[in-house]
Amino acid sequence: MAYHVYAPNNAVSDALPLVCLAGITRNSRDFRVFAETVASDPIKPRTVICIDYRGRGASDRAEDAATYSILTEAQDCLLVLDTLGITQAIFIGTSRGGLILHILAQLAPERITAAVLNDVGPELGLEGLQLIQSYLSQGNTSTIPDWASAAQQLSRLHGAAFPALEPSDWQDMAHAIYTEHGGKIVPDCDPAIPLAFASIDLEQSLPHLWSQFDLLSDRPMMVVRGEHSTLLTEPIVASMKDRHPKLRVLTAAGQGHAPLLHKPQVRDDLVAFLRTV
Repeated sequence: MAYHVYAPNNAVSDALPLVCLAGITRNSRDFRVFAETVASDPIKPRTVICIDYRGRGASDRAEDAATYSILTEAQDCLLVLDTLGITQAIFIGTSRGGLILHILAQLAPERITAAVLNDVGPELGLEGLQLIQSYLSQGNTSTIPDWASAAQQLSRLHGAAFPALEPSDWQDMAHAIYTEHGGKIVPDCDPAIPLAFASIDLEQSLPHLWSQFDLLSDRPMMVVRGEHSTLLTEPIVASMKDRHPKLRVLTAAGQGHAPLLHKPQVRDDLVAFLRTV
């Protein structure tokens, strides 16, 4: 298991650490810019830990592909926290990371002081799941010769849902998602992971995590929803708000699934929320 620690520079901070959990095929690099911002916050700097799940980023690939499961990945995250001696933290979960956060609420609720769910909830929209299946399939089979092509492919796949992004954002995203291997640009994850997701029959009723969500009803919580997201729908957010009346809801304008947290409109509200914990 690999993880990246962003510590406050030249500052002694007693603030709780922030643990960042990425999406299904993503890794700790997704949070780099946001983590640097939080660690250097002039008002309340805090240590940020960004985890690479097994089979992603710098972590080793699993010998058994069946262990690429939300439960196993949640247990892996607890092992990382134990290794670092972290008994309590604030958590941000993007997409699959938010599902892992729900499982952590069941396994070790005492570790979670506050939570941010980035475009994910205890229930997921079917259209959004189908879209993820589609682009993971395309991204896993196409040939990407260079970094410029990687950024162009991301813009082609996701540009309609992310009008707020600039060319530099697509370039940064490419370097976060992909790695160079054998002279080609490839996804920085075990190919077994998107293949497994592609095999899920989305026509069957999927389990929800409302009971796990309710375990966090007494904690400070924010949900970030991409304005154009079809995975976290407005009715799902409304149900979350009904069950957690103090839930803070932030809409990421001009973004889909899943919003980039370091864009100014999202970043500023998130940093303000973190300062209250």
